Amino acid sequence: MDTPQPRVVVEPVVGAGRTVRIDAETLGIAYGPADVIEFLRRAGLDPDSVLLDDPTLIDWHGGGPATWA
Repeated sequence: MDTPQPRVVVEPVVGAGRTVRIDAETLGIAYGPADVIEFLRRAGLDPDSVLLDDPTLIDWHGGGPATWA
């Protein structure tokens, strides 16, 4: 049986950054895509297998991975 991946939520831009959460845990404020990847790495996901535009993994609120302003 496959273990479901955690649900990542990237909130809309506030100021210069976006809050990143996995399930109910806030990981931090991302200021660009590299920060999102780093937070996911710290949470135990393989950064080489993460696709930022994968809607089954990341729920982008207020714009996708190219929206940072």
